[in-house]
Amino acid sequence: MKVVHVSQPGTAGVAVVVLELAVAQRDRGWSVAVVCPPSSWLAGRARQAGIEVRGWAATRSPGPHVAGETLRLRRLLAELTPDVVHLHSSKAGLAGRLALRGGRPTVFQPHLWSFETACGPLRWASAAWERVASRWTHLVVCVSDDELAAGREAGVTANAEVVCNGVDTARFAPGDRVAARRRLGLPTRAPIAVCLGRLAELKGQDQLLSAWPDVLRRFPDATLVLAGDGPMGAVWRERHPVAAHESVRWWGHTDDPAAFYTAADVVVLPSRAEGMALVPLEAMACARPVVAFDVGGMRQSVADAGAVLPPGDLGSLAEAVVARFADPELGAREGERGRRRAELSFDRNRMTDQVAALVDELTASERIP
Repeated sequence: MKVVHVSQPGTAGVAVVVLELAVAQRDRGWSVAVVCPPSSWLAGRARQAGIEVRGWAATRSPGPHVAGETLRLRRLLAELTPDVVHLHSSKAGLAGRLALRGGRPTVFQPHLWSFETACGPLRWASAAWERVASRWTHLVVCVSDDELAAGREAGVTANAEVVCNGVDTARFAPGDRVAARRRLGLPTRAPIAVCLGRLAELKGQDQLLSAWPDVLRRFPDATLVLAGDGPMGAVWRERHPVAAHESVRWWGHTDDPAAFYTAADVVVLPSRAEGMALVPLEAMACARPVVAFDVGGMRQSVADAGAVLPPGDLGSLAEAVVARFADPELGAREGERGRRRAELSFDRNRMTDQVAALVDELTASERIP
């Protein structure tokens, strides 16, 4: 079996999933290559794991450069001659399906449909493209029931399966909160909320900042840690009225997210849209309660391991954070339930095994005359 994974995102959640799948499939004895931006985190980690990497320069957004990106990808795939091409996220899904047009078994994993993040005419065009591209897609892998439902509602007719994201429950495991805080230089006794993720409009950290004063009114000594970087970081730090408050720590990128989950009293996800985010799964694996807005996959992930709230309800967001600061036993109970959920339903080995079984089934069906 020769599988090629294609991804324009070279960092954050999509890149983590691509790397997990590539390593697991390599360990099964398959021939695996990753096509992605050449200097990205994903490219570096894949090379360290001994996986073949081919550089593909592609931008995040659609536009006139798609033609050149598609041509370069077509040449790369022709050189690699894979049995299966696994396309991750919208840009690879666009360029890859235009390049292949069903000529090889093609798996597309949206990691959040492009039409769910677009507005106006672009939203309509994105949904129309997905309907057309269904004819060139042998299998769609959705990361949550919500994502599958959104695709079907938009008219995506390709065969589809749900494979929820998974996390390394050995790396992300319960730990000593005080020790983690000391290691990070955070207050050892004050309540701490952690929001980890790319600083981008969809991730909604600005919504959490807007709700934060309501938390401070109840817990003036509380700390909010924003771990991550991204295109909106500089904008929010300059323009948001709460950004410069002494209680807000802008940490930047971290290669040790487990330490931040361990240090937290509560992990907050104020996202505007998701497919199925890794952050709540990682936080749950670390036995920390999660407070999140009810966007794609969130209720399926969190269930009774925290609070899932109406999207954009800043008052409820603040109240949910305050409730877990005020009642540590509530957070502890939710954390224990989250750990069990992570072990039983969201372990990465379950995820990689399910995808491998689907790829096996796909290639077997393609060989049948």
